[in-house]
Amino acid sequence: MTHPDAVVIGSGPNGLAAAITLARAGRSVMVFEAEKTIGGGVRSAQLTRPGFLHDVCSTVYPLAAASPLFRSLGLERYGLEWIHPPAALAHPLEDGTAVLLYPNIEATAAQLGADASAYRALMQTLSRLWPRIAESVLGPLAWPVEPAAFARFALLALQPASWTARIRFRGPRARALFAGLAAHSMMPLERPLTAGVGLLLGLLAHLVGWPLVRGGAQQLAEALARCLAAHGGRIVTGVRVRSLEELPRCRAVLCDLAPRPFLEVAGHRLPEPYRRSLDRYRYGMGAYKVDWALAEPIPWKAANCRLAATVHLGGSLEEIARSERLAFAGFHPGRPFIILVQPSLFDPSRAPEGRHTAWAYCHVPHASPYDSFEQIEAEVERFAPGFRKLILARHLTAPADFERHNPNYVGGDIGAGRMDLRQFLFRPTWRSYATPLRGLYLCSAATPPGPGVHGMCGYFAAQRALKEVLSD
Repeated sequence: MTHPDAVVIGSGPNGLAAAITLARAGRSVMVFEAEKTIGGGVRSAQLTRPGFLHDVCSTVYPLAAASPLFRSLGLERYGLEWIHPPAALAHPLEDGTAVLLYPNIEATAAQLGADASAYRALMQTLSRLWPRIAESVLGPLAWPVEPAAFARFALLALQPASWTARIRFRGPRARALFAGLAAHSMMPLERPLTAGVGLLLGLLAHLVGWPLVRGGAQQLAEALARCLAAHGGRIVTGVRVRSLEELPRCRAVLCDLAPRPFLEVAGHRLPEPYRRSLDRYRYGMGAYKVDWALAEPIPWKAANCRLAATVHLGGSLEEIARSERLAFAGFHPGRPFIILVQPSLFDPSRAPEGRHTAWAYCHVPHASPYDSFEQIEAEVERFAPGFRKLILARHLTAPADFERHNPNYVGGDIGAGRMDLRQFLFRPTWRSYATPLRGLYLCSAATPPGPGVHGMCGYFAAQRALKEVLSD
């Protein structure tokens, strides 16, 4: 493949999705990956002790399970095996109980007291809308296929999560559950669009679940790589592309890169106005992550937390909103909101027999150098007394470590850019996937529909390239 039709820079889910889309259309494709292993944010490694397998960034994949592209690929044929815990999410509260987000809407609503009917009505409405709006929600900004249905969703999604929680729900349990879901936006919950993140993640729990991959997140990347190879694509690892001139001659280059690393590779070829627009692209809060090797499962006060791989630690709506607001403003909250995952409860391959793994991260100011692991462990201890005694080893990943591992995570921003209103409409610019250079495209999470492991950014960028430069 001396002169392929297309080259993809980066082997994250979007880069692999772009390459597969091109290869399935009969085009020859080469993927260049700077690291020795593929996957971007979908990688696994023994970070603490031998035999303890940890996911370097992400573990739980509702958007991958819902992705129209991934569903069309039949990734199970390439070795992918999903694991669905009994509950998608557990949210422990100060009173020693926990709210669980179950696949069944009714089972979830039954825990919410006076808010049961409001939750049931909301999720049943969204479930009916989803088949009519999925293509628009998981696609680039365009006139929706079904405008009326999409408008109903958009009116809900555009709201601030804190306002939605208070208007829709009266009790602390439903409000806390929704706040934790919305906090995945990595934005203050008083900002527009944060409600949309909470609604989407809650809805997906009922439609497809929040599954994890047997054998670690790396197995999702490997399944995508095997799918690409089956269609004739090739991946070259350990080669960092520093300039477009280093690439083999081809008709299209698709870059699974955020704007900053993209400018490092292609900036010298781009017109000045476009370079300036990418320089103005804004990154959000960073993440600070701790991976643990554990002697036993986490001893939750609310024992039903063991039914979910994902646990949200932050208490009430007010506590979570305060934590996200402070981190966004550049301060370190004493009690950060934490997303914790305990995969070995459902996948024994993650740890030696009788042992366990878990990880947790909190949101911190962009590029923060502050060490947050003590605050994270204190919050776990708050809801699981005795947790610290079970720690055999830990591995710390600060914002700078995230960026070293993956240059797309600028300042530790694992979402590859703020999802505020402006960057929702113009991500990363009004051109979305295209650039001023013919045949050069962006396909990272900095393009529509944005962050999450779904591959749709790569799919739509590849479709654009097929239409514009690879049609013959």
